[in-house]
Amino acid sequence: MLIKKLAANSFAHGRSTFAAALLLTSFLSACSTAPGNYLDTSRLKEDNQNRPTETYPVHLIDASVITAQAQEAAAKPQALPPATLTDPSQWVYRLAPQDILGITVWDHPELTTPQGSTLSSGGNTTQTIAGALQQPYTAALPGQADPYGQTVAADGTIFFPFVGRIKAAGKTTTELRDQLATGLVRFIRNPQVDVRVLSYRGKKVQVTGEVKTPGPLAVSDVPLSLVDAITRSGGTTTEADIQRVRLTRNHQLYVLDANRMLDRGDTTQDVMLQSGDVINVPDRSNSRIFVMGEVKTPLQVPMLKGHLTIADALTQAGGILNTDANPRQIFVMRGMREHPTTPEVFRLDMTQPDSIMLSSQFQLQPLDVVYVGTAASTTFNRVLQQILPTVQTVFYLKQLTR
Repeated sequence: MLIKKLAANSFAHGRSTFAAALLLTSFLSACSTAPGNYLDTSRLKEDNQNRPTETYPVHLIDASVITAQAQEAAAKPQALPPATLTDPSQWVYRLAPQDILGITVWDHPELTTPQGSTLSSGGNTTQTIAGALQQPYTAALPGQADPYGQTVAADGTIFFPFVGRIKAAGKTTTELRDQLATGLVRFIRNPQVDVRVLSYRGKKVQVTGEVKTPGPLAVSDVPLSLVDAITRSGGTTTEADIQRVRLTRNHQLYVLDANRMLDRGDTTQDVMLQSGDVINVPDRSNSRIFVMGEVKTPLQVPMLKGHLTIADALTQAGGILNTDANPRQIFVMRGMREHPTTPEVFRLDMTQPDSIMLSSQFQLQPLDVVYVGTAASTTFNRVLQQILPTVQTVFYLKQLTR
């Protein structure tokens, strides 16, 4: 009888152990049968020998750092294009191929550009002279002359009756006028000649990027500056970054701060443009600050007129989390794009009395990362949150096997 009871108990215990093992096996294999995406890492091989071992020095943000930052910004040299003119009043326009000229010889209407209401725009169409002046890149007819104007040919010459073919490109209207008068003096007594440009098409600058009407702008007898070019292009869009306007001249790239001209009157930024210049007004994608870590709303913050402080960035992110953040660990990581292996790291201790003042004076730079550290208690609590479900599962399995 006793032997039968022991056998029955052994069978029951074995059955419960088998059930527990089956349940545990099903639980452990749930990751391969559960719905949802997952990555099978069995075919990935990690090289443990290439783990980063670098250490990065951390600069504590204090009054000396703020002072050094201001001195560095004031002394930082800026590459500007060489000035072609010291005074805009010295600007003189010189004729170029494709310019359309109007020539007047007083008392000789047969030699004078007709004062009609239309100017050839190419093909079989005409437009008003006012329209041609507003749109200086109308397509001219091939050849040297238009019905109502003289077009400077590709070789820089024009043809004029009695004078023949003469060089016009590179000369001012005054110089061309005197040359025509000298050529006509053999046929006309005391010729009185006037030369004007009907349409400036020979020289232009290109304006691209975040402006309302991008495209070419004519270089005319009125000097064209950077601010003029942006204004004539309809102004900037809401996404424009006028602190980093790019000027390409003679295969050289210059970065100009148009905002310094508008807000501070720094005329060095309002450079005089010349034919062939390319102006690009970029968007603000490279003028962002990334706020990460223990903040209420991690986000990217665009810089405001090229300026942003730690206080601005944290405020726009909703502030730090009272329950999870470590106020002693407000890090700023800088220069990771230019120096990925040796970035600068700054730390602000928000528990100090002067931290509010320092946070509102420390100027961030484009693509800086502001990271708010995690409190040690929060890290421990998060570990517990990961462990507790597993511990509870093991406890319940143990109860089922009893």
